[in-house]
Amino acid sequence: MATSMSQIKENQATSKSGSWSTVVASLAALGSVIAASSCCLPLLPFLFAAGAAGTSAFVAQLRPYLLVLSVLLIAFGFYKSWRAKQCNCKPSRISTFLLCFSAIVVFVFIFFPQVIANLVADLLAGKS
Repeated sequence: MATSMSQIKENQATSKSGSWSTVVASLAALGSVIAASSCCLPLLPFLFAAGAAGTSAFVAQLRPYLLVLSVLLIAFGFYKSWRAKQCNCKPSRISTFLLCFSAIVVFVFIFFPQVIANLVADLLAGKS
């Protein structure tokens, strides 16, 4: 009985170190594939472009909901600021500035989306 217990413990120790070596070997293989493909093919820009295209298509469908959510959250921020003044608690200048700045940014993104898109496209293309 004692020999079978020692054999079980040895098998468990071997399987634990074996699983660790399997993980390390898998990570090494994955690293070597990435390193080899980066020499032959600029893989990262393609992956980034595919991910950005998929994400933008998904977020474009959510745009109306996200705009409504941002307006509601800005309104909630103004409500909390007004409520703090009612309780004789003065909000800090930084929080007031950030709230007003966020309201302006949301307003611009809602009412002038094409202007923002053209500005970003010009900046990414290197035009001034």
